[in-house]
Amino acid sequence: MRCRSGSWLLGLLMACGVCYPFGASLASSNATDETSIRTSTGTLNGAPYRIDIPKNWNGDLVVLMHGYEPKGVPRQSPWPQNEETPVFLSRGYAVAASAFASQGWAVGDALDDSERLRQLFTKENGKPHRAYVVGFSLGGLETLAMLERHGREYSGGLSMCGVNVSAPDIVARGVVASLVAFDVYFPNVLPDLASPASPAMIDPDRIQQALQGDPVKAARLEDRLQETSATLPGALMLDYMVLREIEQRAGGMPVDTTKAAYPEFADDDAFKSKVHRYKGTPSAMAYLADNATLTGRIVAPVVLQRNAFDQTVPNRFDMVYPEQAKAAGNASKVTVLPRVGEGHCDFTHEQVGQAFDVLVKKAGGAEGR
Repeated sequence: MRCRSGSWLLGLLMACGVCYPFGASLASSNATDETSIRTSTGTLNGAPYRIDIPKNWNGDLVVLMHGYEPKGVPRQSPWPQNEETPVFLSRGYAVAASAFASQGWAVGDALDDSERLRQLFTKENGKPHRAYVVGFSLGGLETLAMLERHGREYSGGLSMCGVNVSAPDIVARGVVASLVAFDVYFPNVLPDLASPASPAMIDPDRIQQALQGDPVKAARLEDRLQETSATLPGALMLDYMVLREIEQRAGGMPVDTTKAAYPEFADDDAFKSKVHRYKGTPSAMAYLADNATLTGRIVAPVVLQRNAFDQTVPNRFDMVYPEQAKAAGNASKVTVLPRVGEGHCDFTHEQVGQAFDVLVKKAGGAEGR
């Protein structure tokens, strides 16, 4: 997967050295020849969708979950082919992809809309021999949650560059932790993270200027947050944007950090005394927990593929889900592949295909029936 342009917001983040798969907002330049596939598009319960079936369909289905799509990003109509779809079509798989009914932290919609789409596919084309769910970035969390909620319908799942951590953990230990750490070292740059009056976005130039003003503190943040000087400004801006969108959706601060330990800064006494603590809003915390908390309770195999360097999902979260699965007695069902690619979701089609082939083998499937 390569960095793609197509919106002012994506262009702004790319200018900060950050690349994100914001969903299938652009058609793939490597799309399969339209004469070799049968395509249907439409809207299901408010969610645009697309189904592609190759002429050499092997009877199996891939349900594709796209990544975080910022609110307000224009959508094409009909919903275009996802950039990764050709990987699966070329192997004979049908692909069903929902845009989801809402943008932003649309985890709940992603699960419901994708399940409705799977059911529609079955109604129109018959029950597939095997169904797999594949997700990228935030779609990785959705993939794992889908397997935990609807596991009997799937033969396995593949999370590519995924947020493979329960939503409360990734927001508290990833998003909010990064923002409060920046606030400790560079106070008065960020607005109040919990105030409804704070803006939806922040000026990335302010973040960059602050970091450039104190290279020593900036280097410390880069080290502890597992970022680089090129990726940190964009990562912080994304964290802020995501948090504000979740707060708006959930109706308050979705995590409680009053007792957060921040182990990455355990050796910094000044950090402990200055870090801002936030009390969570109970209803917002419940919303985030529902969208979604992972348990490791799966009945089908899971394959996790990460990048060698990922500025969006820190590698300290890599083994969280495998450990959850182990605790649930499902260690043998999780396969963690060696890291490949530099940058969030920066995979070639070949690498995506290789990871998927591992999943098919683990699930006992066979290519080219």
